[in-house]
Amino acid sequence: MIITRATEYAIRAVLYMACQPQGEIIFKKDICRAQEITPAFLTKILQPLIKEGIVGSQRGVGGGFYLAKPAAEINLFDIVKTQEGPLYLNQCLIKEGYCGREFFCPVHGAWKEIRTELVTTLSRYDFAMLASRQGELPPIPAFTGKPRRKKSATA
Repeated sequence: MIITRATEYAIRAVLYMACQPQGEIIFKKDICRAQEITPAFLTKILQPLIKEGIVGSQRGVGGGFYLAKPAAEINLFDIVKTQEGPLYLNQCLIKEGYCGREFFCPVHGAWKEIRTELVTTLSRYDFAMLASRQGELPPIPAFTGKPRRKKSATA
C-alpha cells in the first residue's frame, strides 16, 4: 500500500498551515511555493478538506486558506481518509458479512487487527504535534535519480 501524491501533498499543505499562527489566512502562492505544489493541484487536494471542515478558504483580495479547526484536532488519519477514502486493506473488510470466508479464515482477523492498528497509529499523530517537530530533523536531501556510489576501501 502506498498513499497517493494527493494525500502526501495534502499532508504537507496542512502541516504548513499548522506551522502558521492559528486562524491566519495563508496565501495560496505561499503554500504552493513552500511545498512545491502547483496552484491547480493545491486547489484540487484542498477541496475534500474544505468539505470536511478541516480547512477553510476565503476568496477575494487577501484570500487564501486556513485551518478551520485547531491543529491539535486534526490528525494524519483525517487527511488520509479525505483523500483516499476509507482504509479497508482488503475486500473482506468492506462491510460485515461481505466476505464469505469471514468466520473460518485465519487471515480475516489479521487484516482486521492490522487495519485497526493502522487507523489508531495514524490518528495518534495530530498536526500540533507534527508542527512542533518541524525543524527538529535535518532536511532530507533531494533524490537526484542517480544511485550513490560506495567508496571503495582502496580509494
